[in-house]
Amino acid sequence: MTVKAVHDGNDVFFLLQVDGDYAYTKGDNSKCPSVALMFQIGDDATYHNMGGCKEPRDSCTNKTCKGHEVDIMHFSIGNAIPGRLYGGNPIDNRDGNGGDRFGHLVDVYAWNPHCRYLDGMGPSGNDSSAQNDWKGAWWHSSFTVHSGFVEDDSPFSTGGQKGTYYFEFSRPLRTMDRLQQDVQFTIGGSSKMSVALWYPVDGNPWSGSGHYTINCDWVSFDIASGGSKLTKSAKSSSSWDAASAFSLLFSVAALCVAIFVAYQVSRPKNIPFTPMENL
Repeated sequence: MTVKAVHDGNDVFFLLQVDGDYAYTKGDNSKCPSVALMFQIGDDATYHNMGGCKEPRDSCTNKTCKGHEVDIMHFSIGNAIPGRLYGGNPIDNRDGNGGDRFGHLVDVYAWNPHCRYLDGMGPSGNDSSAQNDWKGAWWHSSFTVHSGFVEDDSPFSTGGQKGTYYFEFSRPLRTMDRLQQDVQFTIGGSSKMSVALWYPVDGNPWSGSGHYTINCDWVSFDIASGGSKLTKSAKSSSSWDAASAFSLLFSVAALCVAIFVAYQVSRPKNIPFTPMENL
């Protein structure tokens, strides 16, 4: 599993590449690959036990588990069409939660595996100010149709085809969350994250605990102060340098011509004097 990330100063983008045979069963998420990104929010939030709060489900709250918050993006593709965008949408965001009724790319927070909720929902009641800030899509390299799929094209390819899964996600560096349910990325700062994959091995449904991960603990995620914005600046700088070099060369050539003309005009002509009587 390969994970890549970049930002443009406003949004952060993630790309997950997973080598694996094509597996897809429409409507059954457990027989399709599923991925999740998890980020530390609270200072005491651990990688193990999804935040590590020791409170049971009936007593975990934002007070009893304060400091153990983790932010999770979870994408199950059983109802998601390849190449189409899922996640935050006007209908679910209007309801004030992190759900996605169309493709199950959801925005979740947790204190431990038993205390996991959609943004805006929880044991203390719901808060209508929340929303799903994530967007994402998926693809598999075995697909031969690149003009786009519709639901009737399911299962989109033949099962067992060799290839690579691609998952792309994005969200703003900062969100309007005021409930400690979203991680906030700071340019020049660092966050802690992990990535998980569930896969139906040999066609068998995966279980919640049977997942693969990039590491057995948090991985440092550094938000470079340059990012893609620096790349853009570098490109702009390169174009400016080329134009400046051409202008400088043209100016030097013009200056040389001007000096030559001025020299020709100003230099003595040394025309020999011929007396009138010799004409």
